[in-house]
Amino acid sequence: MDYQPNFTVSAKAISMVAEISALIERYTITQEAAESLKLRRANKIKTIQSSLAIEGNTLSVKQVTDILDGKRVIAPLREIQEVKNAIMYI
Repeated sequence: MDYQPNFTVSAKAISMVAEISALIERYTITQEAAESLKLRRANKIKTIQSSLAIEGNTLSVKQVTDILDGKRVIAPLREIQEVKNAIMYI
């Protein structure tokens, strides 16, 4: 006795499944790229902060982030300028 399902797989159904799969893959790649950019930015900020800390700059990672974002930071002008200069080199 052979089993016969109540449906058949049409070419249109296969095409739609392939299209959905392609869209999911495109979305996944976009999300991975966005995450990669976030990590790269975070690493850049930590690099700047730690490099300047070695030279005696007392700004925190949060303050360096705020300077990078163009926000106002209460700190010695010399230290703020060091961050801005470091941004130009990295």
